[in-house]
Amino acid sequence: MSHEKVVEAIIREAMARGEFDDLPGKGKPIDLSAYFDTPEEVRVAYSILKNAEVLPEEAELLKEIATLKEELDTCTDESKRKKIRKAIDDRLLRYNVMMESRNTRRGDNTTTRLK
Repeated sequence: MSHEKVVEAIIREAMARGEFDDLPGKGKPIDLSAYFDTPEEVRVAYSILKNAEVLPEEAELLKEIATLKEELDTCTDESKRKKIRKAIDDRLLRYNVMMESRNTRRGDNTTTRLK
């Protein structure tokens, strides 16, 4: 029997026992916006760290930015929208400075900036 068939059989058995019934986010769409907001060259490393439940500061900032953008989309109070935009801008600035600093340390003159 091939490895793929063995793995499929193990997965089917686990499903039959209900081992996948209580997974976090079951029935909800997967939000990949933070993943795709992360520069391509660091995505794999961040994915590994995230799976280990360890997020570097840059990834945490991206997560906060995504949350704030969602909040901005649903907010109707203009003074609160202004505060949210300011919070987003502050985090974007912090993120861009961190990435520029990292690129400078590596000798990389290209900068991936978020807007």
